[in-house]
Amino acid sequence: MLIAIALAAVGGELFLRGVLDLSAWLRLPRLLVATSISAFATSSPEFTVSTMAALAGTPEIGLGDALGSNVVNICLIFALALLWGPISAQSRAHRRDFLFAIVVPILTLILAFDGQLSRWDGALLLSLFALWVALLSRQTILYRHDKVQDALPVSVSRHAMSTSLLAVVGLSFLFLAGRLFVIGASGIASALGISSYIVGATVVALGTSLPELVTTLLARWRGHDDVGLGTLLGSNLFNGLAIVGTTAAIHPIQASRGDVSIALIFGVFAALLILPHQGVIPKQRGFMLLAVYAIYIVLTFSHE
Repeated sequence: MLIAIALAAVGGELFLRGVLDLSAWLRLPRLLVATSISAFATSSPEFTVSTMAALAGTPEIGLGDALGSNVVNICLIFALALLWGPISAQSRAHRRDFLFAIVVPILTLILAFDGQLSRWDGALLLSLFALWVALLSRQTILYRHDKVQDALPVSVSRHAMSTSLLAVVGLSFLFLAGRLFVIGASGIASALGISSYIVGATVVALGTSLPELVTTLLARWRGHDDVGLGTLLGSNLFNGLAIVGTTAAIHPIQASRGDVSIALIFGVFAALLILPHQGVIPKQRGFMLLAVYAIYIVLTFSHE
């Protein structure tokens, strides 16, 4: 566990530097890079867990991990970031992503109402993910058309290579840290006699969210709030659309209402709590989100 924390600290620093350098080299807003590249990268642990679980014929593990991670991202990670003070959220892109963050869990709950997420349901979620990526791409094209007159060099510069290497090394450290954290915490939970469901809904979700946790808190500490918020919103949408959609497309998921409703309802409630007021998310919301997360944990244990 201590090794995992040390790796997370080093990896988070390297990854954050890589993201910031990449946005500067590409001459794109940090928010856009965080919502896309950073978010997709930090969601890779959830994608790996979910895909492997689906291929093994147990997609419910992947579903629980993806939905649980979304609750952790907002109710715990973003809440901790808010304890530093209010966070500005004035970009138009924020409004689009907040809307998706509210609609996606509601849609997933409706799709799971019959007790299953079918391959057709997975295809629908993947179609929405494609729409969201298309909107991101359009935003990128418009920004570069309006703000950037000179084109990027065709050849990849040494700076670009070092930036990419820095981000990859940092992300690798974060993945390893998350894996070690899950192994250590799972061992402790097993020794205490805690069931595998609770371990998956809490420990595994927290472990696979470690990249988002470290990246967001470091970004907040360094004054790059747009990177933290963009990473969390993008990660949640990647989890809810790409990961759940891919998992269901590989293997239909048996999803009883009792199993998925807690995480999905709390996911919607958390998204509503972080809606900005006059372009700002106030610090007080952080305490509210932590209280919501505590209730989520209690209900998860009670449900089991």
